[in-house]
Amino acid sequence: MPYLQKFAAFYYNRGAQWGQGVAINHKLEAFPEGAAVYNIERGQLSDIRPIFWQTDTSISKNSWGYVKDQDYKTPAAVIHDFIDIVSKNGALLLNVGPRPDGVIPEAEVSVLLELGRWLEVNGEAIYGTRPWKAFGEGPTAVATGGFTDTKRAAFTHEDFRFTAKGGALYCICLGWPEKELTVKSLGTTAGKVGAVTMLGSSGPLTWSQDDRALRISAPQERPCDHAWALKIRLAG
Repeated sequence: MPYLQKFAAFYYNRGAQWGQGVAINHKLEAFPEGAAVYNIERGQLSDIRPIFWQTDTSISKNSWGYVKDQDYKTPAAVIHDFIDIVSKNGALLLNVGPRPDGVIPEAEVSVLLELGRWLEVNGEAIYGTRPWKAFGEGPTAVATGGFTDTKRAAFTHEDFRFTAKGGALYCICLGWPEKELTVKSLGTTAGKVGAVTMLGSSGPLTWSQDDRALRISAPQERPCDHAWALKIRLAG
């Protein structure tokens, strides 16, 4: 529509005048591909999108604002969705619903603090990263489309998400195994692994690789809660 074109041209031109990066978010097909940031309300994508995109969702399952009888997502659910979105070249816009006095409810503060604690340990696997050639692997399906973020099953120790930065591949485990992590995407056909460490863990890891998978023995102690990031260096 002409008014959207005029609006976008004005805003992008002003951004150039300001010397600042600016962005317009849109839903459905309001803008052509690449003209603005595609946004999915309360949903995700099932695969990597080459062009940057965004999810907007709320900590509350049943409201964007403050209501009685809130049904909140768990910290793990928010963190897992965040990891999944980043692995597919997206960003998470996370909403909270303040009370009438402007105070954010304690349950929502708790989720935000838990996310912050997770990022303190694993932010290296998120900030400044790019998607790898595959977003991840595992049995838990994530649907494409809006209003699906409370409908998927919980992730398991067989679910992994990948990001990459500065010659390192990050493999984020969405569930803790009893003994061993088996990453089928990282058999020798993906490249020979030279080193494996876990963010937040100082001890060495025992691992092996063959043509079918990379296998890592789980450390005795978990360096954080909810998800665990392996930093992998490929030899050569």
